[in-house]
Amino acid sequence: MIPKRLRSLYLLLAPALLVVGCEPAPTRSDAGSARLAVSTATRHPILFVHGWQGDSTNWKTMIGRFKTDGWTDKELYNWKYNSDQSNATTAEQVRTKINEILAATGASKVDVITHSMGGLSTRYYAKKLGGDQKIDAWVSLGGPNHGTTTANACTTTSCVEMRIGSTFLTDLNSGDETPGTPRYGTWWSPCDEVIDPDDSVLLSGATNTRTTCITHNRLLEDAGVYKQVRDWVHR
Repeated sequence: MIPKRLRSLYLLLAPALLVVGCEPAPTRSDAGSARLAVSTATRHPILFVHGWQGDSTNWKTMIGRFKTDGWTDKELYNWKYNSDQSNATTAEQVRTKINEILAATGASKVDVITHSMGGLSTRYYAKKLGGDQKIDAWVSLGGPNHGTTTANACTTTSCVEMRIGSTFLTDLNSGDETPGTPRYGTWWSPCDEVIDPDDSVLLSGATNTRTTCITHNRLLEDAGVYKQVRDWVHR
């Protein structure tokens, strides 16, 4: 049997093989109700930001559910970036991407949904690059917001930044952890095998939601988490 620490490291170092369709799709009546409840006049385009060593395919299940509930391709922006580079560098690219989305859609703000390390670059954008003026709702699913011990075994720039007490995290978390006007929400699992300690995800000033006992990557596909996130971004 592989020791728990090695299992955690493997899951951090390798993209998850996400299993699509583990939850039943909404019934026609459920989907219809959701569509009626979602007003396009008050929706913002959504940018999805994956985590370390992840990619845009990680969001396949969640984006599929958003489409079932009435969102269109023009409202859902699935994005891939170099997850080895500094999160500060990625934050600059997030700024460019969000400006492109706003220009293309005519929207005044976006919603941002992140998994794992994706929460760090987007929060840096909000705090350091004026992004708090362009984000309505920000979501962190299993984000290492205060670091994780599993990052001690890897050496890429972004992974070092995820270590507990890193210079990057100390700077990011100094003062207000949730600056500006965005609505900040985090989801954390007591059974997360990648984020150690589990409650590293929680942020002061955010709405912090504890999930059922699910794994780090299951946060991307769990039907209950999706419904909560959907309702959070569309309020």
